[in-house]
Amino acid sequence: MVSTRTCILSTSEGGIEYLLVGRDEPVTVFAHGLAGSISTTRPFGSGVPGRQAYFHFRGHGASSSPESAWTYTALADELDAVATHVDATRALGVSMGAGAIAHLLERVPDRFERIVLALPAVLDTPRTDVALERLLEMGRFADEHDVDGVFELLLLEQPGEHRDDPVVRNWCMDQAHTIVRTDVSRALRTIPHATAVHDRRSLQAVQAQVLVLGQEDDPAHPLWVSREIADLIPNARLEVLPAGGILWSHRARVRELVRDFLA
Repeated sequence: MVSTRTCILSTSEGGIEYLLVGRDEPVTVFAHGLAGSISTTRPFGSGVPGRQAYFHFRGHGASSSPESAWTYTALADELDAVATHVDATRALGVSMGAGAIAHLLERVPDRFERIVLALPAVLDTPRTDVALERLLEMGRFADEHDVDGVFELLLLEQPGEHRDDPVVRNWCMDQAHTIVRTDVSRALRTIPHATAVHDRRSLQAVQAQVLVLGQEDDPAHPLWVSREIADLIPNARLEVLPAGGILWSHRARVRELVRDFLA
């Protein structure tokens, strides 16, 4: 199937918007981060063989925003629904999306054959760091419909050398509008306090080949989480990118790593 039009997958919790592109096998499902989207996740799939399935978690894009709580269990269910629908045997998740994959792997360790976990942010202990405080403050701005306040916080999360880049500033403003003007703001009330898995040791049962992408000097995605995941999963490989923004300064390298790993 080759299309630039999204489809809606019906589930008991509502519709999930997804896009399927490419040809033949294998099929890789891509899970975005908080306030992310199909379009912001597609750079990770550049050059990946087979078909790629991109989707929007609840409250994002045209996906439904059910009344049930925003939890990693709910996110993992949505990921699994799309993966099952398109027969995906591989998965890539970014930040919150990586957490959703980890949660699904805790339930079903052999769910995927190859997995990329990009910038995982949390394991089995709630966050207590500066990044948590920033997320909670962002939630307060979102509740007040303060787009500029959210924008400034998002900009502070970007590498200093890129904060004046018009592309980066436009991205932050787009993200701010998404957070304030959609139900994504609800996620900021629960996801920052949530853990991706109940017990990190459960990841030791995962036998799939796993690529973990971490980044130095990224408080929102602590490097120790990436290192811990890579240590726990028997067939995991850790790649640590320098500071500078995984898709700002290092986009070409990230694409190369993902493409070669999923080849």
